[in-house]
Amino acid sequence: MTPDRPGFEADWPATKGVRTWITVRSGGVSSPPYSSLNLATHVGDRPEDVAANRELLQQQIKLPSAPVWLQQVHEKRVIELPTTAPTPLADGSWSNKKGVVCAVLSADCLPILLTNRSGTMVSALHAGWRGLAAGVIEQGVGCFTQPGDDLLAWLGPAIGQSSYEVGAEVREQFCRQAEESEEMFLPSTEGRWLASMAGLARQQLERLGVSSIHGGWRDTFADEEQFFSYRRDGETGRFATLIWLE
Repeated sequence: MTPDRPGFEADWPATKGVRTWITVRSGGVSSPPYSSLNLATHVGDRPEDVAANRELLQQQIKLPSAPVWLQQVHEKRVIELPTTAPTPLADGSWSNKKGVVCAVLSADCLPILLTNRSGTMVSALHAGWRGLAAGVIEQGVGCFTQPGDDLLAWLGPAIGQSSYEVGAEVREQFCRQAEESEEMFLPSTEGRWLASMAGLARQQLERLGVSSIHGGWRDTFADEEQFFSYRRDGETGRFATLIWLE
């Protein structure tokens, strides 16, 4: 990360033609509490500041096209790009066309990138606990024609287990789907549990045959300098996780 290019690439062994970028909260024009590189239009930030931030991102990273921003609803729909819809209703996208930028926004939810080993297709998914329980990962993996063992996955910055307290009903929903999910919940205050979204995602990927899984260690809640966190701050911005074929 450099001052003129705030952000970083995914640390995974994808082929050279697969490009990624994850933004951080610095380097933009938004004022507190959205300071400063907020890329979301739905959080209360000034529209002109969000537009300026999106233009800055495209210029700084020299993106081949404007990212296709989604209207994310914590479900499992994953769409093919390009699309004619201006802001499609979905929690993930995929493309096998060069220069098409898949993007998801988050501020505690888990961004997930997928590609195949040959580097001919890419996908970006947005996974909160509702999306994980609904099957957004299964939907995303299912968009690929290759089997799971031919895919690579990268888990982006998300809220860490030590800060992510959920109710018993959330734990029960996952445990009904797979008994091994119990391992991803630690007891907290009475009737509450600490959930590992990265751990749950890893388990789901492995059940789908994906063994090359990377990332999953950056904590949005703990790293206030780099990342927005809704659970920590309430009113805040969103950072972006991008993937495209060069």
